[in-house]
Amino acid sequence: MTPLSQRDDAFLEDLSRRAFRYFLEHADPSTGLVLDRAQTDGTARARIASIAATGFGLTALSIAASRRWIEPAGGRERVRITLRFFAEHARHTHGWFYHWMDAATGDRQWNSEISSIDTALLLAGVVTAGQYFHDKEIARLASRIYERVDFQWMLNGSPSLLSHGWKPERGFLPHRWDSYCELMILYLLALGSPTYAIPMQAWYAWRRPQITYAGYTFIYDGPLFVHQYSHAWIDFRGRRETQPPHTDYFENSVAATRAHREFCMALAAKYPKSYAPDIWGISASDSAHGYYAWGGPPPQGPIDGTLVPCAPGGSLMFTPDICLTALRTMRERFGDRIYGRYGFADAFNPSTQWVDTDVIGIDQGITLLSAENQRSGGVWKWCGRDPAIARAMRLIFGSQ
Repeated sequence: MTPLSQRDDAFLEDLSRRAFRYFLEHADPSTGLVLDRAQTDGTARARIASIAATGFGLTALSIAASRRWIEPAGGRERVRITLRFFAEHARHTHGWFYHWMDAATGDRQWNSEISSIDTALLLAGVVTAGQYFHDKEIARLASRIYERVDFQWMLNGSPSLLSHGWKPERGFLPHRWDSYCELMILYLLALGSPTYAIPMQAWYAWRRPQITYAGYTFIYDGPLFVHQYSHAWIDFRGRRETQPPHTDYFENSVAATRAHREFCMALAAKYPKSYAPDIWGISASDSAHGYYAWGGPPPQGPIDGTLVPCAPGGSLMFTPDICLTALRTMRERFGDRIYGRYGFADAFNPSTQWVDTDVIGIDQGITLLSAENQRSGGVWKWCGRDPAIARAMRLIFGSQ
């Protein structure tokens, strides 16, 4: 972790506490399910919860308790409520959960799928909270939730590649997690599972396409968030696979972030009000015309000058030098128009003066977890203590 100045740490303290407020205010008190999104003024848009946001929320409670933003006993009870719901009440198939749920009841919403990646992000929060809070019931519930997930079933006949998910109406989705993206957390959990582990060959079965941009060579997949999500929980620093291609995934994300900044700077000729060396960032987000999974390099989506604060926010743990500058510049230049109750609005466009009226749970979450890892390494430490995670890391990276 790069040492931070008092000024930088104070900025991240304020940003992180605001981001945590989202998870404090938008988790249902009876289920612990966290809303997918809310308005920047605190108003809930709908009662649609995201299990991925809930995974970030469980981790956020661990961070808040460690920093005494909340009383640890209160955080512990919130975690218990959430884990009881998933262990005893939430609908599941072979341990996997629906992507979208009604926050108060857990009922399936939007005809959503049983999602493998979103369940994995939930599980990351489950095991992290299970390790942070020294509580027998929390540990028991966390183990029950994780050990029930049948990773072998999600292979759907493949020797090594997990499916994107399943729907009761038509069975397994046609796509598989077969190329680098946010998938590493899913495969780590699958390899480490104490009950339904998949073969070691699965880690090496997915593709690793490379790109070179502005002097940086890295494995890529478009939006910047794919380089961030697994790292929010897993400490890949200084580790290389014991088998080819011997990738250092932390340095890969460092290179991807620096290349992304260069990509944004190249857009400055077309959008001079939006991008510059000290203000940049595009990742999957809202826009004035809907939600887009956009970014680059290479260019992806209808890029229009929109800035997405969680792009540098989620990379604070990789490149704090350029990410802190970008976030502080956004805050200083645009002020309260974009920075409020939960920190930054999800997105804004200086070229058109559009500012999102919403924040999104997973975007608040990746900013909060990345900031905490940069400041203390806390999330990496708590998640890494889980025996299943530690076992998977040894399988892939040996005793490094």
